[in-house]
Amino acid sequence: MSAVVRPRAAGPDRAAAGGSADPAGAAGRAEAAGSEAPVEPTAVAPRMAVALDRVGVRYTRTGPPVVADVSLDVAAGEWLALIGPNGAGKSSLLRATAGLVPHTGTVSLAQAPTTGDGAPHRRPPAPAGPAAGPGPGSGKRRTPHPRRSPQHRSRARSVAYVAQQPVLPPGMTVAEYVLLGRTAHLGWLQAESQADRQAAAEVLERLDLARFGTRHLTAMSGGELQRVVLARALVQEAEVLLLDEPTSALDLGHGVGVLELVDELRRDRGLTVISAMHDLGSAGRFADRLALLHQGRLVAHGRPGEVLTEPILSRYYQTPVEVLRSADGTAVIVPLRTAPVGTAPVGTAPSPSHSPRIEQL
Repeated sequence: MSAVVRPRAAGPDRAAAGGSADPAGAAGRAEAAGSEAPVEPTAVAPRMAVALDRVGVRYTRTGPPVVADVSLDVAAGEWLALIGPNGAGKSSLLRATAGLVPHTGTVSLAQAPTTGDGAPHRRPPAPAGPAAGPGPGSGKRRTPHPRRSPQHRSRARSVAYVAQQPVLPPGMTVAEYVLLGRTAHLGWLQAESQADRQAAAEVLERLDLARFGTRHLTAMSGGELQRVVLARALVQEAEVLLLDEPTSALDLGHGVGVLELVDELRRDRGLTVISAMHDLGSAGRFADRLALLHQGRLVAHGRPGEVLTEPILSRYYQTPVEVLRSADGTAVIVPLRTAPVGTAPVGTAPSPSHSPRIEQL
């Protein structure tokens, strides 16, 4: 499957571009027959929540790009999963969408375009002329910190990002950290309201974290911390949720529970989800569409059944796989061994033919 220039979000069929009008078509034929032509409803294109246009990311000026000319549209309420081998550019594409790294191309959120400066780790330039002076009390303005600017606050109300390895502030409890998700909705020097605290408490309860509210972050396990970071993002109540490996540190039960909760919020609130996922089975089960990245480029895109095929996965993951189907039609990816079954590694003793002995405790 080859990548298209701009894969569109799933939605009503669009009329063919460039088609000629037919004023004397169906309506004219119906009038000649003495009957009135039925009025067909006009197909409405889905509202785009995120549009990426030729987005590229590189971390050094002379090094190769880690993301190269990726174009994707994601409709409001849709779940797009980014898949691909390690180093394919999934996390970098998420960070570019969140506005956390410089990028080339355009990222549009709710059809409002934003552009990256395209230069790795370049700070915004200071104002030219007399206003560029730094001294406090000198009457000269400083350049506002980009993350404290109105544009950044507006973006924080639109996009919530869950990093794979987040940096957590020291000395905070779980409840205090989750409540930080309401910051984007507060005015200058405004304290959290009772409604903000109630919203945080509800999310903690949904993620089975309510009993940890007073516990410090440093006392939480890796899987618990991953749920805490997700809770902060959900309390933010943004329209777009970006998830970088949201279940990588979770056990089977909590992993499925987190994905079920995200899917429920997506359906109830119209939440748009873009997630980077290594678990291809979960990606195919929960996402509406998959985008396969390889060496920073979009190489395959479509519905799960169109992307999760043996030729595509074997080629880009560079290992043979077998794709099975569960009772509900979900793809089950089974990596195949490259060595013959039963072959012992060089230098090891052959396995005994009898079953292993189980000691009675």
